Amino acid sequence: MGRITLDKVTKRFGDVEVIPPLDLTIEDGEFVVFVGPSGCGKSTLLRLIAGLEDVSGGQIRIDGQDATELPPAKRGLAMVFQSYALYPHMTVRKNIAFPLKMAKMDQAEIDKRVNNAASVLNLTNYLDRRPGQLSGGQRQRVAIGRSIVREPAAFLFDEPLSNLDAALRVGMRLEISELHKRLETTMIYVTHDQVEAMTMADKIVVLQAGVIEQVGSPLELYKSPKNKFVAGFIGSPKMNFIEGQEAAKYDAHTIGIRPEHLAASATEGAWKGTVGVSEHLGSDTFLYVHDTGLGEALTVRVSGEFNLRHGDTVYLTPEADKIHRFNAEGLSI
Repeated sequence: MGRITLDKVTKRFGDVEVIPPLDLTIEDGEFVVFVGPSGCGKSTLLRLIAGLEDVSGGQIRIDGQDATELPPAKRGLAMVFQSYALYPHMTVRKNIAFPLKMAKMDQAEIDKRVNNAASVLNLTNYLDRRPGQLSGGQRQRVAIGRSIVREPAAFLFDEPLSNLDAALRVGMRLEISELHKRLETTMIYVTHDQVEAMTMADKIVVLQAGVIEQVGSPLELYKSPKNKFVAGFIGSPKMNFIEGQEAAKYDAHTIGIRPEHLAASATEGAWKGTVGVSEHLGSDTFLYVHDTGLGEALTVRVSGEFNLRHGDTVYLTPEADKIHRFNAEGLSI
């Protein structure tokens, strides 16, 4: 139902090529997340799939059929935007039903689909309210409900949670993940937040300057990044990078070690430094360690009960089997 294939897809704005020729296959039922920094091309790529932007070259196939020139309404896809795009004068019921009304669907079928979507999204008690009477999370669920009733081949999400506060984002992440499991429909989700990518995706596509840097499961990208860019982008807090003589000991131009793979001690260790800022987050504490002689400050993730403070001496030891090595071109070795 929802297999999407991009074959040498390219996008140019004038003389500027923002998406060089790109190949990607999204399997039916997968939850795929496009992630990368601002301006990396992830939203442009999503809009190409949706048909909201014309491709400059290559082919897009949906369930084996060439959809490259099809208008958005003919692609069988449903897009959920960051801005919700709800009609403020319409009730929740009418907002969800709107695309079916436009398609001149039978009223009995419309009612059935709207009620089913409302049940799935816990909106049944809000069907007669207007968007202005709802919270941000509820409005986002209405926008998703308007997509569900179309029974699309795939859902396309363009940073749908960026307008929500932190607590609502966490809740909506869970709701969208559970929705995917219930519907078993292909979902493509764009975000700049790699925590969303790691927690939601079956498969992550990491983009930089319109180029796919790596495709894989969250754990694959975390454990085996193909290059320094992916290593630094996936994981929170980000990976520490060390160059120079210390890296040369490992026959590398640069070595990387994640904050959670550094052991900290007040008495002994491989590297000596000074605690700068310490951030206490309950179960965890993040230490920012200066004066190690290894370049920039190192970030260390330790137990929340770790009791070193600003100005204290600390010794750090990396887990030997968790050190990542990179050559001068930034590729993993």
